[in-house]
Amino acid sequence: MPEERPTMPPVRLRTDAELARDALAAPLLARAVRLARWAEQGKPVASGGALPEGELREATELLELMGDEDGPLYAAQAWQLAVDTGLVEIEEPAGADGDDDSDRVNGGESAEDEFSAVATSGEELGLITEGGPRDVLEIWLDGFETVLADAAAPDLSDIAAQISESGELDLDALDWNPEEEAEFLDGVLGNLYLLTALDEEAATAPVPLPALAASMIVPEDMDEPTDDILEEVSEAMVRLDDQFRLLAPTGLVEYQPVDEALIQEVDGEGRIQEPETAQELEDEDVSRYGMVRLTPLGVYAVRARMLEAGIDAPAVGDLADQGADILLDALPGHPEPAARAEAEQWLARRTPEEAARELLAAARGDDEDAPLRRLTCQQTLSLTGPEAEPALREVLDDRHLGGLARVWLAENGVAGVPEPSEEMVFWLTVDTLAAQLASEGDSAELRDLVRGLVDQSGSFFDSAWRVDHPATADVLEAMGRLHPDKKAAKEARKAAFKARSRA
Repeated sequence: MPEERPTMPPVRLRTDAELARDALAAPLLARAVRLARWAEQGKPVASGGALPEGELREATELLELMGDEDGPLYAAQAWQLAVDTGLVEIEEPAGADGDDDSDRVNGGESAEDEFSAVATSGEELGLITEGGPRDVLEIWLDGFETVLADAAAPDLSDIAAQISESGELDLDALDWNPEEEAEFLDGVLGNLYLLTALDEEAATAPVPLPALAASMIVPEDMDEPTDDILEEVSEAMVRLDDQFRLLAPTGLVEYQPVDEALIQEVDGEGRIQEPETAQELEDEDVSRYGMVRLTPLGVYAVRARMLEAGIDAPAVGDLADQGADILLDALPGHPEPAARAEAEQWLARRTPEEAARELLAAARGDDEDAPLRRLTCQQTLSLTGPEAEPALREVLDDRHLGGLARVWLAENGVAGVPEPSEEMVFWLTVDTLAAQLASEGDSAELRDLVRGLVDQSGSFFDSAWRVDHPATADVLEAMGRLHPDKKAAKEARKAAFKARSRA
Protein backbone atom coordinates (compact mmCIF):
# COMPACT_ATOMS: atom_id res chain seq x y z
CA MET A 1 0.00 0.00 0.00
CA PRO A 2 1.23 3.56 -0.67
CA GLU A 3 2.53 5.42 2.36
CA GLU A 4 -0.08 7.76 3.84
CA ARG A 5 0.84 11.43 3.58
CA PRO A 6 1.08 13.41 6.83
CA THR A 7 -1.87 15.78 7.16
CA MET A 8 -1.97 19.18 8.86
CA PRO A 9 -5.07 21.07 9.99
CA PRO A 10 -6.18 23.72 7.47
CA VAL A 11 -4.99 27.31 7.81
CA ARG A 12 -6.66 30.49 6.73
CA LEU A 13 -4.42 32.36 4.28
CA ARG A 14 -4.54 36.02 3.40
CA THR A 15 -5.09 36.94 -0.23
CA ASP A 16 -2.10 36.96 -2.56
CA ALA A 17 -2.34 40.75 -2.77
CA GLU A 18 -2.21 41.11 1.04
CA LEU A 19 0.69 38.67 1.30
CA ALA A 20 2.60 40.45 -1.47
CA ARG A 21 2.20 43.75 0.38
CA ASP A 22 3.55 42.09 3.53
CA ALA A 23 6.49 40.70 1.57
CA LEU A 24 7.39 44.09 0.09
CA ALA A 25 7.14 45.68 3.54
CA ALA A 26 9.48 43.12 5.13
CA PRO A 27 12.74 44.95 5.98
CA LEU A 28 15.10 42.59 4.19
CA LEU A 29 13.29 42.52 0.84
CA ALA A 30 12.50 46.25 1.01
CA ARG A 31 16.21 46.98 1.45
CA ALA A 32 17.17 44.54 -1.30
CA VAL A 33 14.80 46.28 -3.73
CA ARG A 34 16.27 49.70 -2.88
CA LEU A 35 19.79 48.40 -3.45
CA ALA A 36 18.78 46.77 -6.75
CA ARG A 37 17.53 50.14 -8.00
CA TRP A 38 20.70 51.79 -6.69
CA ALA A 39 22.73 49.36 -8.83
CA GLU A 40 20.83 50.19 -12.02
CA GLN A 41 23.78 52.05 -13.57
CA GLY A 42 26.25 49.37 -12.49
CA LYS A 43 28.39 48.87 -9.39
CA PRO A 44 31.85 47.29 -9.14
CA VAL A 45 31.82 44.08 -7.11
CA ALA A 46 34.02 41.11 -6.38
CA SER A 47 33.60 37.85 -8.24
CA GLY A 48 30.46 36.37 -6.67
CA GLY A 49 28.92 39.76 -5.97
CA ALA A 50 30.44 41.07 -2.71
CA LEU A 51 30.50 44.86 -2.47
CA PRO A 52 33.81 46.72 -2.02
CA GLU A 53 34.22 48.68 1.19
CA GLY A 54 33.35 52.01 -0.41
CA GLU A 55 30.18 50.75 -2.10
CA LEU A 56 29.15 48.92 1.08
CA ARG A 57 29.43 52.18 3.00
CA GLU A 58 27.38 53.93 0.30
CA ALA A 59 24.76 51.17 0.45
CA THR A 60 24.60 51.48 4.24
CA GLU A 61 24.04 55.22 3.94
CA LEU A 62 21.36 54.71 1.29
CA LEU A 63 19.49 52.38 3.63
CA GLU A 64 19.85 54.90 6.48
CA LEU A 65 21.67 52.35 8.64
CA MET A 66 24.86 54.28 9.44
CA GLY A 67 23.67 54.95 12.99
CA ASP A 68 23.41 51.22 13.70
CA GLU A 69 26.60 49.38 14.64
CA ASP A 70 25.30 46.42 12.62
CA GLY A 71 24.30 48.67 9.73
CA PRO A 72 27.02 47.44 7.32
CA LEU A 73 26.06 43.83 8.12
CA TYR A 74 22.37 44.52 7.41
CA ALA A 75 23.30 46.28 4.17
CA ALA A 76 25.48 43.33 3.12
CA GLN A 77 22.69 40.87 3.91
CA ALA A 78 20.19 42.89 1.87
CA TRP A 79 22.66 43.08 -1.03
CA GLN A 80 23.24 39.34 -0.91
CA LEU A 81 19.47 38.74 -0.96
CA ALA A 82 19.21 40.97 -4.04
CA VAL A 83 21.89 38.86 -5.72
CA ASP A 84 20.37 35.53 -4.66
CA THR A 85 16.88 36.42 -5.89
CA GLY A 86 17.92 37.92 -9.24
CA LEU A 87 17.02 41.49 -8.29
CA VAL A 88 20.70 42.14 -9.01
CA GLU A 89 22.72 40.40 -11.72
CA ILE A 90 26.49 39.94 -11.67
CA GLU A 91 28.52 40.15 -14.87
CA GLU A 92 31.71 38.25 -14.17
CA PRO A 93 34.97 39.30 -15.86
CA ALA A 94 36.37 37.01 -18.53
CA GLY A 95 38.23 34.09 -16.92
CA ALA A 96 36.64 34.55 -13.50
CA ASP A 97 36.60 31.40 -11.38
CA GLY A 98 33.09 31.95 -9.98
CA ASP A 99 31.72 32.67 -6.57
CA ASP A 100 33.95 33.50 -3.66
CA ASP A 101 31.79 32.44 -0.73
CA SER A 102 34.20 33.84 1.84
CA ASP A 103 32.89 37.33 1.17
CA ARG A 104 29.19 36.53 0.68
CA VAL A 105 27.96 38.39 3.70
CA ASN A 106 30.68 40.54 5.21
CA GLY A 107 31.46 42.56 2.11
CA GLY A 108 35.16 42.35 2.92
CA GLU A 109 37.91 42.96 0.36
CA SER A 110 40.78 40.52 -0.02
CA ALA A 111 44.17 41.72 -1.12
CA GLU A 112 44.06 39.95 -4.47
CA ASP A 113 40.48 40.96 -5.21
CA GLU A 114 40.34 43.61 -7.93
CA PHE A 115 36.50 44.00 -7.87
CA SER A 116 36.40 43.65 -11.63
CA ALA A 117 32.88 42.18 -11.80
CA VAL A 118 29.92 44.49 -12.37
CA ALA A 119 26.51 44.36 -10.66
CA THR A 120 23.41 45.78 -12.35
CA SER A 121 19.66 45.62 -11.77
CA GLY A 122 18.27 42.20 -12.70
CA GLU A 123 15.17 41.19 -14.63
CA GLU A 124 13.39 40.21 -11.41
CA LEU A 125 13.37 43.85 -10.30
CA GLY A 126 10.82 44.62 -13.01
CA LEU A 127 8.44 42.03 -11.53
CA ILE A 128 8.41 43.92 -8.25
CA THR A 129 6.61 46.87 -9.83
CA GLU A 130 5.11 45.42 -13.02
CA GLY A 131 4.37 41.82 -12.04
CA GLY A 132 1.44 40.43 -10.08
CA PRO A 133 1.26 39.41 -6.42
CA ARG A 134 2.35 35.86 -7.30
CA ASP A 135 5.54 37.18 -8.91
CA VAL A 136 6.37 39.13 -5.76
CA LEU A 137 5.68 36.12 -3.55
CA GLU A 138 7.90 33.87 -5.65
CA ILE A 139 10.77 36.35 -5.33
CA TRP A 140 10.16 36.61 -1.58
CA LEU A 141 10.06 32.81 -1.20
CA ASP A 142 13.37 32.45 -3.07
CA GLY A 143 14.93 34.95 -0.70
CA PHE A 144 13.41 33.33 2.35
CA GLU A 145 14.86 29.96 1.37
CA THR A 146 18.39 31.39 1.20
CA VAL A 147 18.03 33.08 4.60
CA LEU A 148 16.59 29.88 6.10
CA ALA A 149 19.61 27.96 4.82
CA ASP A 150 21.91 30.57 6.40
CA ALA A 151 19.98 30.34 9.68
CA ALA A 152 20.57 26.57 9.82
CA ALA A 153 24.31 27.00 9.12
CA PRO A 154 26.91 27.26 11.90
CA ASP A 155 28.40 30.59 12.94
CA LEU A 156 31.11 31.86 10.58
CA SER A 157 33.59 32.24 13.45
CA ASP A 158 33.01 28.59 14.41
CA ILE A 159 33.67 27.54 10.81
CA ALA A 160 36.90 29.54 10.65
CA ALA A 161 38.14 27.93 13.84
CA GLN A 162 37.67 24.43 12.42
CA ILE A 163 39.35 24.91 9.05
CA SER A 164 42.54 22.86 8.97
CA GLU A 165 45.89 24.01 7.59
CA SER A 166 45.03 22.24 4.34
CA GLY A 167 41.94 24.42 4.00
CA GLU A 168 39.46 21.61 4.63
CA LEU A 169 36.52 21.98 7.02
CA ASP A 170 36.40 19.46 9.88
CA LEU A 171 32.63 18.89 10.34
CA ASP A 172 33.19 16.42 13.18
CA ALA A 173 35.10 18.98 15.23
CA LEU A 174 32.46 21.57 14.40
CA ASP A 175 29.77 19.31 15.96
CA TRP A 176 27.27 20.32 13.29
CA ASN A 177 25.04 18.06 11.24
CA PRO A 178 23.48 20.10 8.43
CA GLU A 179 20.53 17.72 7.95
CA GLU A 180 19.73 17.55 11.66
CA GLU A 181 20.01 21.32 12.05
CA ALA A 182 17.69 21.95 9.09
CA GLU A 183 15.19 19.36 10.39
CA PHE A 184 15.23 20.95 13.85
CA LEU A 185 14.50 24.41 12.48
CA ASP A 186 11.79 23.01 10.18
CA GLY A 187 10.29 21.26 13.21
CA VAL A 188 10.22 24.48 15.21
CA LEU A 189 8.50 26.33 12.37
CA GLY A 190 6.13 23.38 12.00
CA ASN A 191 5.14 23.66 15.68
CA LEU A 192 4.41 27.37 15.25
CA TYR A 193 2.37 26.56 12.13
CA LEU A 194 0.40 23.86 13.94
CA LEU A 195 -0.42 26.27 16.76
CA THR A 196 -1.73 28.77 14.20
CA ALA A 197 -3.84 26.11 12.49
CA LEU A 198 -5.35 24.70 15.67
CA ASP A 199 -6.16 27.98 17.40
CA GLU A 200 -6.17 31.18 15.37
CA GLU A 201 -6.86 33.35 18.42
CA ALA A 202 -4.04 31.83 20.48
CA ALA A 203 -1.69 32.22 17.50
CA THR A 204 -2.03 36.01 17.61
CA ALA A 205 -0.14 35.95 20.92
CA PRO A 206 3.62 35.27 20.77
CA VAL A 207 5.02 31.99 22.09
CA PRO A 208 7.71 32.10 24.81
CA LEU A 209 11.00 30.79 23.42
CA PRO A 210 11.54 28.37 26.37
CA ALA A 211 8.17 26.70 25.65
CA LEU A 212 8.96 26.41 21.95
CA ALA A 213 12.40 24.90 22.59
CA ALA A 214 10.97 22.51 25.19
CA SER A 215 8.31 21.32 22.72
CA MET A 216 11.11 20.05 20.49
CA ILE A 217 13.28 18.45 23.18
CA VAL A 218 11.34 17.38 26.28
CA PRO A 219 9.70 13.95 25.75
CA GLU A 220 5.89 14.04 26.05
CA ASP A 221 5.86 11.34 28.73
CA MET A 222 8.46 13.11 30.92
CA ASP A 223 6.82 14.66 34.01
CA GLU A 224 9.92 16.46 35.29
CA PRO A 225 12.76 17.34 32.89
CA THR A 226 16.21 16.15 33.93
CA ASP A 227 19.19 18.49 34.24
CA ASP A 228 20.56 17.15 30.94
CA ILE A 229 17.26 17.86 29.18
CA LEU A 230 17.13 21.37 30.66
CA GLU A 231 20.67 21.99 29.42
CA GLU A 232 19.61 20.89 25.93
CA VAL A 233 16.66 23.27 26.09
CA SER A 234 18.96 26.12 27.11
CA GLU A 235 21.36 25.37 24.24
CA ALA A 236 18.43 25.21 21.81
CA MET A 237 17.15 28.57 23.05
CA VAL A 238 20.50 30.21 22.32
CA ARG A 239 20.54 28.66 18.85
CA LEU A 240 16.94 29.65 18.14
CA ASP A 241 17.59 33.17 19.37
CA ASP A 242 20.31 33.57 16.73
CA GLN A 243 18.13 31.97 14.05
CA PHE A 244 15.03 34.05 14.74
CA ARG A 245 17.10 37.25 14.80
CA LEU A 246 18.22 36.33 11.28
CA LEU A 247 14.73 35.30 10.08
CA ALA A 248 12.75 38.22 11.55
CA PRO A 249 13.79 40.76 8.86
CA THR A 250 12.37 38.46 6.18
CA GLY A 251 8.88 38.97 7.62
CA LEU A 252 8.53 35.27 8.47
CA VAL A 253 8.21 35.86 12.22
CA GLU A 254 7.73 38.62 14.71
CA TYR A 255 10.46 38.14 17.29
CA GLN A 256 11.41 39.72 20.59
CA PRO A 257 14.99 38.53 21.22
CA VAL A 258 16.35 37.08 24.45
CA ASP A 259 17.56 39.77 26.85
CA GLU A 260 21.34 39.95 26.35
CA ALA A 261 21.77 40.13 30.15
CA LEU A 262 20.42 36.56 30.44
CA ILE A 263 22.99 35.04 28.06
CA GLN A 264 26.19 33.91 29.73
CA GLU A 265 29.29 32.11 28.47
CA VAL A 266 29.85 28.58 29.82
CA ASP A 267 32.88 26.70 28.49
CA GLY A 268 32.99 29.03 25.51
CA GLU A 269 29.33 28.45 24.60
CA GLY A 270 26.27 30.58 25.18
CA ARG A 271 23.78 29.54 27.89
CA ILE A 272 20.53 31.11 29.01
CA GLN A 273 20.66 32.04 32.68
CA GLU A 274 17.66 30.26 34.20
CA PRO A 275 15.76 31.24 37.39
CA GLU A 276 16.78 29.02 40.30
CA THR A 277 13.30 28.63 41.79
CA ALA A 278 9.73 28.38 40.55
CA GLN A 279 8.87 31.57 42.45
CA GLU A 280 11.76 33.39 40.77
CA LEU A 281 10.50 32.19 37.39
CA GLU A 282 6.99 33.35 38.24
CA ASP A 283 8.33 36.77 39.24
CA GLU A 284 10.49 36.98 36.10
CA ASP A 285 9.17 38.67 32.98
CA VAL A 286 8.91 35.70 30.61
CA SER A 287 9.29 37.99 27.59
CA ARG A 288 12.94 38.50 28.58
CA TYR A 289 13.53 34.90 27.43
CA GLY A 290 12.36 35.63 23.90
CA MET A 291 8.90 35.70 22.29
CA VAL A 292 8.07 34.58 18.74
CA ARG A 293 5.01 34.50 16.50
CA LEU A 294 4.57 33.22 12.95
CA THR A 295 3.21 36.03 10.76
CA PRO A 296 0.55 35.48 8.06
CA LEU A 297 3.41 35.65 5.56
CA GLY A 298 5.22 33.03 7.64
CA VAL A 299 2.18 30.75 7.58
CA TYR A 300 2.17 31.04 3.78
CA ALA A 301 5.89 30.22 3.56
CA VAL A 302 5.87 27.25 5.96
CA ARG A 303 2.85 25.80 4.17
CA ALA A 304 4.65 26.13 0.82
CA ARG A 305 7.62 24.18 2.26
CA MET A 306 5.30 21.50 3.65
CA LEU A 307 3.59 21.03 0.31
CA GLU A 308 6.98 20.63 -1.38
CA ALA A 309 7.88 18.00 1.23
CA GLY A 310 4.76 15.99 0.39
CA ILE A 311 2.78 16.97 3.49
CA ASP A 312 -0.96 17.49 3.07
CA ALA A 313 -1.32 21.09 4.27
CA PRO A 314 -4.77 22.31 3.25
CA ALA A 315 -5.92 25.92 3.24
CA VAL A 316 -9.40 27.16 3.98
CA GLY A 317 -11.19 27.40 0.64
CA ASP A 318 -9.65 24.29 -0.88
CA LEU A 319 -13.03 22.52 -0.70
CA ALA A 320 -15.12 25.33 -2.20
CA ASP A 321 -15.43 23.56 -5.58
CA GLN A 322 -15.66 20.02 -4.18
CA GLY A 323 -18.83 17.97 -3.80
CA ALA A 324 -20.90 18.01 -0.62
CA ASP A 325 -19.78 14.45 0.20
CA ILE A 326 -16.14 15.55 0.36
CA LEU A 327 -17.05 18.63 2.40
CA LEU A 328 -19.04 16.66 4.98
CA ASP A 329 -16.25 14.10 5.36
CA ALA A 330 -13.58 16.78 5.85
CA LEU A 331 -15.21 19.37 8.14
CA PRO A 332 -15.31 17.25 11.34
CA GLY A 333 -11.50 17.17 11.31
CA HIS A 334 -11.19 20.96 11.07
CA PRO A 335 -10.83 23.29 14.07
CA GLU A 336 -14.17 25.09 14.58
CA PRO A 337 -13.24 28.52 13.11
CA ALA A 338 -11.67 26.90 10.05
CA ALA A 339 -14.66 24.57 9.61
CA ARG A 340 -17.09 27.48 9.64
CA ALA A 341 -14.96 29.51 7.23
CA GLU A 342 -14.65 26.50 4.89
CA ALA A 343 -18.41 25.91 4.97
CA GLU A 344 -19.11 29.58 4.28
CA GLN A 345 -16.83 29.58 1.24
CA TRP A 346 -18.45 26.36 -0.04
CA LEU A 347 -21.94 27.83 0.38
CA ALA A 348 -20.91 31.08 -1.35
CA ARG A 349 -20.39 29.18 -4.63
CA ARG A 350 -24.02 27.93 -4.68
CA THR A 351 -27.52 29.23 -4.15
CA PRO A 352 -28.97 28.31 -0.72
CA GLU A 353 -31.48 25.91 -2.28
CA GLU A 354 -28.84 24.20 -4.45
CA ALA A 355 -26.46 23.92 -1.50
CA ALA A 356 -29.12 22.49 0.81
CA ARG A 357 -30.22 19.90 -1.74
CA GLU A 358 -26.62 18.79 -2.35
CA LEU A 359 -25.82 18.61 1.38
CA LEU A 360 -28.95 16.60 2.19
CA ALA A 361 -28.24 14.09 -0.58
CA ALA A 362 -24.71 13.56 0.75
CA ALA A 363 -25.95 13.13 4.33
CA ARG A 364 -27.96 9.96 3.68
CA GLY A 365 -26.69 6.51 4.59
CA ASP A 366 -26.54 3.80 7.25
CA ASP A 367 -22.75 3.44 7.29
CA GLU A 368 -20.67 4.05 10.41
CA ASP A 369 -19.77 7.61 9.41
CA ALA A 370 -23.30 8.65 8.43
CA PRO A 371 -24.39 10.11 11.83
CA LEU A 372 -21.41 12.48 11.90
CA ARG A 373 -22.09 13.41 8.26
CA ARG A 374 -25.66 14.34 9.16
CA LEU A 375 -24.57 16.38 12.17
CA THR A 376 -22.09 18.24 9.97
CA CYS A 377 -24.81 18.70 7.36
CA GLN A 378 -27.09 20.20 10.00
CA GLN A 379 -24.33 22.57 11.21
CA THR A 380 -23.59 23.66 7.64
CA LEU A 381 -27.27 24.16 6.84
CA SER A 382 -27.52 26.49 9.83
CA LEU A 383 -25.42 28.96 7.81
CA THR A 384 -27.93 29.06 4.94
CA GLY A 385 -30.79 31.54 4.61
CA PRO A 386 -34.57 31.12 4.18
CA GLU A 387 -34.11 30.52 0.44
CA ALA A 388 -33.12 26.94 1.32
CA GLU A 389 -36.61 26.12 2.67
CA PRO A 390 -37.91 24.23 -0.43
CA ALA A 391 -35.04 21.73 -0.27
CA LEU A 392 -35.69 21.07 3.44
CA ARG A 393 -39.42 20.56 2.90
CA GLU A 394 -38.67 17.93 0.26
CA VAL A 395 -37.15 15.57 2.86
CA LEU A 396 -39.67 15.88 5.71
CA ASP A 397 -40.76 12.26 5.23
CA ASP A 398 -37.21 10.92 4.80
CA ARG A 399 -36.17 8.57 7.61
CA HIS A 400 -32.58 9.85 7.61
CA LEU A 401 -33.26 13.54 7.06
CA GLY A 402 -36.79 14.33 8.24
CA GLY A 403 -35.71 15.06 11.79
CA LEU A 404 -32.86 17.43 11.00
CA ALA A 405 -35.04 19.14 8.36
CA ARG A 406 -37.65 19.90 11.03
CA VAL A 407 -34.94 21.29 13.32
CA TRP A 408 -33.78 23.66 10.59
CA LEU A 409 -37.34 24.77 9.71
CA ALA A 410 -38.15 25.40 13.37
CA GLU A 411 -34.95 27.40 13.93
CA ASN A 412 -35.82 29.55 10.93
CA GLY A 413 -39.36 30.20 12.17
CA VAL A 414 -41.09 28.44 9.27
CA ALA A 415 -44.82 27.85 9.84
CA GLY A 416 -46.89 24.83 8.86
CA VAL A 417 -44.28 22.15 9.63
CA PRO A 418 -45.91 18.78 10.54
CA GLU A 419 -45.03 17.31 13.93
CA PRO A 420 -42.55 14.40 13.77
CA SER A 421 -43.62 10.92 14.77
CA GLU A 422 -42.31 9.44 18.02
CA GLU A 423 -40.28 6.99 15.95
CA MET A 424 -38.58 9.86 14.07
CA VAL A 425 -37.82 11.70 17.32
CA PHE A 426 -36.11 8.66 18.83
CA TRP A 427 -34.26 7.90 15.60
CA LEU A 428 -32.92 11.49 15.44
CA THR A 429 -31.91 11.30 19.11
CA VAL A 430 -29.89 8.12 18.57
CA ASP A 431 -28.39 9.54 15.38
CA THR A 432 -27.33 12.74 17.16
CA LEU A 433 -25.78 10.87 20.09
CA ALA A 434 -23.91 8.57 17.68
CA ALA A 435 -22.51 11.63 15.89
CA GLN A 436 -21.41 13.20 19.18
CA LEU A 437 -19.68 9.96 20.18
CA ALA A 438 -17.86 9.84 16.85
CA SER A 439 -16.68 13.44 17.06
CA GLU A 440 -15.94 13.93 20.77
CA GLY A 441 -15.99 10.52 22.47
CA ASP A 442 -17.11 10.41 26.11
CA SER A 443 -16.96 14.16 26.58
CA ALA A 444 -18.41 16.26 29.41
CA GLU A 445 -20.84 17.82 26.93
CA LEU A 446 -22.13 14.40 25.91
CA ARG A 447 -22.45 13.40 29.57
CA ASP A 448 -24.69 16.45 30.18
CA LEU A 449 -26.73 15.67 27.07
CA VAL A 450 -27.30 12.07 28.19
CA ARG A 451 -28.34 13.13 31.67
CA GLY A 452 -30.75 15.73 30.28
CA LEU A 453 -32.39 13.22 27.93
CA VAL A 454 -32.97 10.63 30.64
CA ASP A 455 -34.13 13.16 33.22
CA GLN A 456 -36.58 14.63 30.70
CA SER A 457 -38.13 11.27 29.87
CA GLY A 458 -38.24 8.66 32.63
CA SER A 459 -39.23 5.95 30.13
CA PHE A 460 -36.54 6.76 27.56
CA PHE A 461 -34.87 3.33 27.67
CA ASP A 462 -38.21 1.49 27.35
CA SER A 463 -38.51 2.83 23.80
CA ALA A 464 -34.92 3.57 22.78
CA TRP A 465 -33.82 -0.06 22.39
CA ARG A 466 -36.47 -0.55 19.66
CA VAL A 467 -35.05 2.23 17.45
CA ASP A 468 -34.12 0.86 14.02
CA HIS A 469 -30.73 2.57 13.81
CA PRO A 470 -27.38 0.78 13.25
CA ALA A 471 -25.82 2.61 16.24
CA THR A 472 -28.64 2.04 18.76
CA ALA A 473 -26.81 -0.56 20.88
CA ASP A 474 -23.53 1.40 20.88
CA VAL A 475 -25.34 4.60 21.90
CA LEU A 476 -27.17 2.87 24.77
CA GLU A 477 -23.90 1.33 26.00
CA ALA A 478 -22.32 4.79 25.99
CA MET A 479 -25.26 6.17 27.95
CA GLY A 480 -24.66 3.45 30.53
CA ARG A 481 -21.04 4.60 30.86
CA LEU A 482 -21.86 8.28 31.00
CA HIS A 483 -24.95 8.61 33.21
CA PRO A 484 -23.93 9.36 36.80
CA ASP A 485 -27.00 7.66 38.33
CA LYS A 486 -26.34 3.95 38.89
CA LYS A 487 -29.99 2.95 38.36
CA ALA A 488 -30.24 4.85 35.06
CA ALA A 489 -26.87 3.46 33.94
CA LYS A 490 -28.08 -0.08 34.64
CA GLU A 491 -31.25 0.55 32.64
CA ALA A 492 -29.15 1.80 29.74
CA ARG A 493 -27.00 -1.34 29.76
CA LYS A 494 -30.10 -3.56 29.84
CA ALA A 495 -31.57 -1.62 26.92
CA ALA A 496 -28.30 -2.02 25.00
CA PHE A 497 -28.46 -5.80 25.55
CA LYS A 498 -32.06 -5.87 24.23
CA ALA A 499 -31.02 -3.83 21.18
CA ARG A 500 -28.21 -6.25 20.36
CA SER A 501 -30.50 -9.25 20.84
CA ARG A 502 -33.08 -7.65 18.58
CA ALA A 503 -30.50 -6.98 15.92
